[in-house]
Amino acid sequence: MDDETVSAADYARCLADLETVNRVTFTHRPTLRWLDEATRGYPPGATISILDVASGHGDLLRAIHGWAIGRGFRPMLEGIDLNPRSSIAAGLATPPDMGIAWRIGDVFAYAPDPAPDFIVSSQFTHHLTDGQVVDFLRWMERHARAGWFIADLHRHAFPYYGFRLLARLMGWHRIVRYDGTVSIARSFRRADWARLTTEAGVPATIRWRMAFRYCVGRLK
Repeated sequence: MDDETVSAADYARCLADLETVNRVTFTHRPTLRWLDEATRGYPPGATISILDVASGHGDLLRAIHGWAIGRGFRPMLEGIDLNPRSSIAAGLATPPDMGIAWRIGDVFAYAPDPAPDFIVSSQFTHHLTDGQVVDFLRWMERHARAGWFIADLHRHAFPYYGFRLLARLMGWHRIVRYDGTVSIARSFRRADWARLTTEAGVPATIRWRMAFRYCVGRLK
């Protein structure tokens, strides 16, 4: 999907289909649930800054904005993505009054200043090598002031074949169907996360969440 040879029309269709995928598979629910836990005890009116890494079309940050407003918080939200087309599309799809900042760049070359309260990332780490995942865990530990959270796919036969069937029934773009199954095949089991967090030297909680997600988080 991120190949520059993909036409603008196909790219836009893929982004729209991915947002639908995220909605029907409850992709954002684990992150919002973790933020509920992370902000327990925060008073109404508190300002909460959150950075989303590999923010894509921005639907996670838009969901976080709605979550924050619903709980009486003042959100300061920022997304960073390596693909310029994603960040541009996210900006166009986001109401200006949400005030979300969209950055284009390599997260490993980025040092947020000031540090955000929380750093989140959804379905990004399966694109990385094991060494890069370790570096990313350390990067989040270094830059998140109060905590960080990763939600990614569980490598399992049920979501692999189930997604293929669902994608065909829903008529999603062929690139989305292909990328989705490849992503599940490249994703993680609990033992993978236990090994990677140990190698990174970061304390973390590893939890399985519906639907077939492994979630790795840390509250400082």
